[in-house]
Amino acid sequence: MTEHLSQRELESYLWGAATLLRGLVDASDYKQYIFPLMFFKRLSDVWDEDYQEALDDTGDEGYATATANDRFVIPEGAHWNDVRSAPKDVGRAMLSAFLAIEAANPERLQGVFGNANWTDKGQMPDATLKNLIEHFSKHDLTLAAVPEDELGNGYEYLIKKFADDSGHTAQEFYTNRTLVHLMAQMLEPQPGESIYDPTCGTGGMLISCLAEAKRRGGDTRTIGLYGQELITITAAIARMNLVIHGVSDFHIASGNTLANPAFAEGDALRSFDVVLANPPYSIKKWNRGAWEKDVWGRNFLGTPPQGRADYAFFQHILKAMDPETGRCAILFPHGVLFRNEEAEMRRKLIEADLVECVLGLGPGLFYNSPMEACVILCRSKKPADRQGRILFIDAVAEIARERAQSFLRPQDQERILAAYQDFTDAPGFASVVSTADVLAAEGNLSIARYVKKPKPEVPVGEAVTLTAAWDIFDAEGRGFWTGMDALVDMLDGLEPAEDADA
Repeated sequence: MTEHLSQRELESYLWGAATLLRGLVDASDYKQYIFPLMFFKRLSDVWDEDYQEALDDTGDEGYATATANDRFVIPEGAHWNDVRSAPKDVGRAMLSAFLAIEAANPERLQGVFGNANWTDKGQMPDATLKNLIEHFSKHDLTLAAVPEDELGNGYEYLIKKFADDSGHTAQEFYTNRTLVHLMAQMLEPQPGESIYDPTCGTGGMLISCLAEAKRRGGDTRTIGLYGQELITITAAIARMNLVIHGVSDFHIASGNTLANPAFAEGDALRSFDVVLANPPYSIKKWNRGAWEKDVWGRNFLGTPPQGRADYAFFQHILKAMDPETGRCAILFPHGVLFRNEEAEMRRKLIEADLVECVLGLGPGLFYNSPMEACVILCRSKKPADRQGRILFIDAVAEIARERAQSFLRPQDQERILAAYQDFTDAPGFASVVSTADVLAAEGNLSIARYVKKPKPEVPVGEAVTLTAAWDIFDAEGRGFWTGMDALVDMLDGLEPAEDADA
């Protein structure tokens, strides 16, 4: 009988493989070796499982082989056991198996194993590879031993661990899952829809949307997932991630989304029902000149400054939304809400009545970064009762911190989601503002302008020192930039005593 691994046992087993590489390769490179090996073992074990089940049913080896190949084809000589038995040049045997499997499954597995240099014996000698192979050989990774959801959780665990270990590169690799879950809930993905992430990383946002549709009782087999990722190995990890989660209808492309968008229909970008993304923040190295005459018409709001490409990604996402059903949720730094250099683009965005909600989040939701962020939600066509209006939510206090990581608790997500769905004023937390009023404020979308915190009571005649004012400001849990408007309002509303500190 197949041994079933508990989630804790699975996580310990998977992370144990990574520890074998400590001191041999940089922590940021673990993923290049561990994920392909894990995936190779999974494919081989599931192939064996399908083969044995068909053989037990019929006794026909030819039928059993054909049945196993229905899921994935593993060519002769390209199985895990073939590589495990290689007496030398293990890296070469590994690479040959990977290339053979990709060639035999071009639609789903092309490029899935990445581009690590398996034949470099200086970095990855035979002894190290054999140790890794023997470690992974300790347990079966069949569907019976580790169902898709459980292996998917284990895969997500590894992604988080690699993010923790890889330091400053983590933000490119991992987006806080509690926040991603909230974004998926707000977008309400439906059966039959297409979902797109133009900067998909390891595919976590796509998987979260699929899980949300499943949680709501929808048939996820009719949902198509699409993503593009600049970093080749990360795109490969995304493909593995989707397969491991049991997804069959997906298309993950490698390449630069701004320079070469991968999904087009004729001379126009393909449009999608749902788009969600965490674009790289304020990148400076991008082709601004090409954007000024973009062949895809993505510069309809204007050309962003060279030092900040945020509104280039923003316009790409808006252009990729279906004109009838399209909706998006984008994770951005707060600067996109108020920076002067983007004021004209922001004005056009508001005039087009595309912005539905601006959600402000608390600090520390990103690895190795205390920065606050916001989520901007847009719709191609808002419901009638939301047209000409924007909902602002100040959720900087809806956050918990544990083991040096910040996250959104279930009750935090529920409160934010309820405010979004109700689309009404909630004093100190949410405010519905007309687009006319926002335009009158020069298109400034800073949340603190529209969601006013209750002013603190100050006894008449008492001096208001700068220190006291800062304490009031800091107690509200605001970050520096997002709280400045509120601090100014508080100071303006107070009358210091004649002998107040200067």
